[in-house]
Amino acid sequence: MGSKAVEDLIQASSGVHYSGFHLEEPHTSEIEQPTTSIDERVKQPFVIGVAGGAASGKATVCDLIIDQLHDRRVVLVNQDSFYHNLTPEELTKVHEYNFDHPDAFDTEQLLCVMEKLKHGQAVDIPKYDFKSNKNDVFPLRRVNPSDVIILEGILIFHDPRVRDLMSMKIFVDTDADVRLARRIRRDTVEKNRDIATILDQYSKFVKPAFDDFILPTKKYADIIIPRGGDNHVAIDLIVQHIRTKLGQHDLCKIYPNLYVIQSTFQIRGMHTLIRDAQTTKHDFIFYADRLIRLVVEHGLGHLPFTEKQVITPTAYLVRSAYIRRTGQAKCYCCLITVTRGIFFQLFI
Repeated sequence: MGSKAVEDLIQASSGVHYSGFHLEEPHTSEIEQPTTSIDERVKQPFVIGVAGGAASGKATVCDLIIDQLHDRRVVLVNQDSFYHNLTPEELTKVHEYNFDHPDAFDTEQLLCVMEKLKHGQAVDIPKYDFKSNKNDVFPLRRVNPSDVIILEGILIFHDPRVRDLMSMKIFVDTDADVRLARRIRRDTVEKNRDIATILDQYSKFVKPAFDDFILPTKKYADIIIPRGGDNHVAIDLIVQHIRTKLGQHDLCKIYPNLYVIQSTFQIRGMHTLIRDAQTTKHDFIFYADRLIRLVVEHGLGHLPFTEKQVITPTAYLVRSAYIRRTGQAKCYCCLITVTRGIFFQLFI
């Protein structure tokens, strides 16, 4: 392959990259090649779990995260939507039913919904009616796949299968007196309950369930937010972390110690050449060597080093770097410089 053809091929590869691209003649094959690109594949969403006691400020935290991620597709899934329908016998003694117990939720349905959302499928989520204690009173809510899925509820950390679906787990930690005051204010206004009934339910079910089931799941949280939605610093840090994760390469999400070199027209052009079956042996070795050098140089840039200045015998001041090898206490000074076209490499 001549130099002119090589230059033309590099220039042509600045557009969409195809493996085995030929300029001379279009490659024809009886077998139809797949046309699905990487961008068309289903990307795994970033799933956030927000847990905490009742009236701890979970909904406020979720709303603040959604507001700051306004340029992303974000969907909120509430665990309250997956309460079991009460039987006729349970409805007659609804005040004796413990809505804060793990058995009160249909965890299997929740898992089914989350699995579909993670695989890019739209789902219909019920809305639980606390007056009739049924989830078929209101129309189903259509939820489409999104970049970020926020799962909110008091017991979402209780089942390990649900925890395994989450990319980040947040526990909203609010003082018990504050939670009780919020619960009284909320239930008296929204549910028309009297204070005596609220306090009776709190002492019988809410507080024991918090101590037995909710508080022990705090240890599974990646982030604990004191004061709930009032902690704006914590919310800002969480949103910043989410944006960083969403901008990462897919492989970096799996391997945290992996660094991906940013693709350029030059790199894509060299990839095209070394994958071309018609590339000569000389050109293949030349461009493969250039790609390997780029990888090595990029990798050296991630090694820990300490800058040091070295004075040469000709009184020339040169900057060098001490690079410490893993597991060794001794430092090695590696100096690479070019003077008058001569390549020097010194190891001290």
